[in-house]
Amino acid sequence: MGPTLLYELAFWEAGHRLIVGLDEVGRGCLAGPVVAGAVVLPVGERVLCGVLRAAGLRDSKQLSATRRESLVPLIEELALGVAIGVGTVAEINAEGIVPACRRAMQRAIQALPCPVEALLLDAFPLPSEERPQRAIVRGDDASLSIAAASVVAKVYRDRLMVAYDQDFPGYDFASNKGYAAPAHRAALQTLGATSIHRMNWAPLRALTAYQLLLEDPADGPT
Repeated sequence: MGPTLLYELAFWEAGHRLIVGLDEVGRGCLAGPVVAGAVVLPVGERVLCGVLRAAGLRDSKQLSATRRESLVPLIEELALGVAIGVGTVAEINAEGIVPACRRAMQRAIQALPCPVEALLLDAFPLPSEERPQRAIVRGDDASLSIAAASVVAKVYRDRLMVAYDQDFPGYDFASNKGYAAPAHRAALQTLGATSIHRMNWAPLRALTAYQLLLEDPADGPT
């Protein structure tokens, strides 16, 4: 059936008119930041929102790159507000992925051109948030606002990783977008890690330990 306005309308009927859908992408990557999208749809204009459904808006993972790119201008045209927030690699390394995801979402909310009264999130809530919120498992499949946020965030992050491919040749970031694809793992073995790799993740920690062992075998096990 695809995402609907069911959850948005529940907030709308409770008196909350400006409802933001939030979703993050890049959570499981070995490299690059995590990116959150925030989209406020005109929930009261159901016909207008229906244009997005008719255009095939759904969870970004179910769409081709071409379809995602084509949806972003439509989302930006119809939405009351669209924004991006980023959790940096430094924050992921220092604090972990969940705090970085939440930072990205909070930054996306703050970057919106309109105030928001309620939040719809994919999977996990924002503990410090005082406004009404609802975290929905597989929310990008259920909520039109969250689906729109997932598409906006995915397109932004993919473009970022394509740019990083020029800065860090050999890792094929333009194709794997920082995920642990075989070519990416092979490049890590031959080229080592870059400044955009998440060094606190297990594969990177293991790689660092192995490289240190090669550099100074005397420090290894005997």
